Amino acid sequence: MRLQSEAIMKLLHVDSSVLGENSASRSLTAAIVARLRAEHPGIEVTRRDLAAQSLPHFTPVLGEGHPCIARNSEILDEFLAADVVVVGAPMYNFTIPSQLKAWIDRILTAGKTFRYTDGGPEGLAGGKRVIVASARGGIYSEGPASAIDFQENYLKHVFGFIGIADVEFVRAEGLNLGAEQREAALAQAHAQVAGGMAIAA
Repeated sequence: MRLQSEAIMKLLHVDSSVLGENSASRSLTAAIVARLRAEHPGIEVTRRDLAAQSLPHFTPVLGEGHPCIARNSEILDEFLAADVVVVGAPMYNFTIPSQLKAWIDRILTAGKTFRYTDGGPEGLAGGKRVIVASARGGIYSEGPASAIDFQENYLKHVFGFIGIADVEFVRAEGLNLGAEQREAALAQAHAQVAGGMAIAA
């Protein structure tokens, strides 16, 4: 696994599924975080559950002292402080949950995670490792449905925009295609976590 060598690392664990214990993405993020904890006993983990504590739609124009200003700063600071970010991202209607989009709207901040230059936008959040636990009811990694994958493609571009090239996907798909397929997909994804979390194709 490609991890930094610092004695103390900071990990941000983000979940966005609304399915609770029935969530495939939550089971995968838990496994990923458990592996990282085992390999780095001193790792500091911050948890943000976007379903349990959902964020309102992003509103950049707020009155002075508005509580959302402090919360927005807290979310951005959590992200900036993290060496590793583990994101649970199920596919809802071909894209990510609105809860996760609201979080992204707060970490993509001009002057903090990107800036505009004469040569175009420049990412400022490079050096982080992002691991995305992707759960999908159908098959979108190949075949006709790949054209409507606005989940993984979106996340690759979002994190790439802010300078993070090291984005890995642990994917479980076809989860709604029968019990056997679901079991096999989850087993394969958990084996990927156990085997080192190589980037999904």
